[in-house]
Amino acid sequence: MLPLPPRAELGRRLPRLLGGLVLFGVAIACMVRADLGLPPWDVLHQGVSERTGLAMGTASIVVGVVVLLLWIPLRERVGIGTVANTVIVGVVIDVTMAVVDTPASMAARVGLLVFGIALFGPGSGLYIGAGLGPGPRDGLMTALARRGRSVRTVRTAIELTVLAIGFALGGSVGIGTVAFAVAVGPVVHLSLDRMTFIPPARPQTTPALGTVEAL
Repeated sequence: MLPLPPRAELGRRLPRLLGGLVLFGVAIACMVRADLGLPPWDVLHQGVSERTGLAMGTASIVVGVVVLLLWIPLRERVGIGTVANTVIVGVVIDVTMAVVDTPASMAARVGLLVFGIALFGPGSGLYIGAGLGPGPRDGLMTALARRGRSVRTVRTAIELTVLAIGFALGGSVGIGTVAFAVAVGPVVHLSLDRMTFIPPARPQTTPALGTVEAL
């Protein structure tokens, strides 16, 4: 288990984490309801949902738990953010999909897709920037990358694999999948630059001078 930060820091990081995960879940639900194609992992979640009868968010939680089991041989450490990501995003997806329907017009569906992708940025920025542990899928990627492959190679391989499996199971692949692939990097990068939590400088101590405040 990853160590928790000091209580004062945790009190400021937790709202960022929870807010980011809520935005993350709403973003995914909007993309699902747009019905124009999904990001790779959500193609898999939707495919599992189609085959099992589980709600989309519940399928996301089940897949997240399975991915966490893959962490065990990789010796990846779980953080509070990992557990929260596994559960909260799926719950928010189901709640949002219960109140948001697929729009009748194509223009509204495109607008919902764009809104979902745009919301994905600040959701990711807050959640990742909180620094309380990676989500199950991100942790799998980084754990595998530490075995000697580049993050880009590992991420591409994982996402193509889950996309193919999800599509075979009946998940939705379309223009939304392409739009997400093109836009996600810039929107997340923009958000991370502005939303990463930077801990305040801690006092330093020396045997001779005692406490010295960081400049």
